[in-house]
Amino acid sequence: MATERSADTRPAIDAALVRRLVDAKFPQWAELPLKLLDSAGSDHVIYRLGEELSVRLPRHAGAIGQAEKESEWLPRLAPHLPLSIPVPVGVGEPDFGYPWPWAVCRWLDGEVATVEALAGSSGTAVELAEFLTALQQFAPGDIPGGDAREDLTGRTLADRDRATRAAIAEVDGVFDTAAMTELWDAALGAPGWDRPPVWFHGDFHTGNLLTLEGRLSAVIDFGGLGMGDPACDLTIAFTLMSAGSRAAFRAALGVDDATWTRGRGWALTTALNAYTSYAAVNRRVAAQTTQQITEALIG
Repeated sequence: MATERSADTRPAIDAALVRRLVDAKFPQWAELPLKLLDSAGSDHVIYRLGEELSVRLPRHAGAIGQAEKESEWLPRLAPHLPLSIPVPVGVGEPDFGYPWPWAVCRWLDGEVATVEALAGSSGTAVELAEFLTALQQFAPGDIPGGDAREDLTGRTLADRDRATRAAIAEVDGVFDTAAMTELWDAALGAPGWDRPPVWFHGDFHTGNLLTLEGRLSAVIDFGGLGMGDPACDLTIAFTLMSAGSRAAFRAALGVDDATWTRGRGWALTTALNAYTSYAAVNRRVAAQTTQQITEALIG
């Protein structure tokens, strides 16, 4: 899930640096060409490496644990999920002035999902519900404890209260602040998750879905993967779906009223964070987050 803004020092990342990192850690791929990709996200710089691989380097400190987390969990999750997910093939160490671990994964073909193509598709909505159901039912033989378990514990809505209310005030005049405050209060006041913790993706929105020939093909970017309340993953209902497909998604997933309300709260807070962080300089983010806020208010 999107992190709140924080002061951080972002390392300079260019093709020369990536070439040196790859050649030093994985000399077997030293001859493969690198091509910078226009990533839909803000957490990583991504280069395609040859035809079958990609290199992902965190842009900021909030994404630095993703390489190890995905290397640990995605190979275990993949056999249980109905859509493709990234296949990690190596983790690189900090070097040449780059300060954090980075990852090499198998290349996944596809285009980023769009509202225009999929919003009205109840079939797509049901596929996404089936993916989340399978993810929530994943039960590894060993559940981590200690520091490892802490890394899989997501933040709560209450953790985001101050920042969300500040963002609501910041966008006064752009959105209906009274309606947003009412929704946010309802989400904070809704009964919490009272069942055993389940797995969640943690950043389940349109930009992290891939399509091939107009159909869902893969889910990417598991940096927010964790265990607990799955309401955060309902964000997809408000980034991708129309009212009709959203109803099909909710019915297929079997979401109760309290969890749905918390999910609307997650959609609101993550959209506000992205809007106040990036909308002024990125027209695409402005449009996406405006839609997300609008749909979350509709419910």
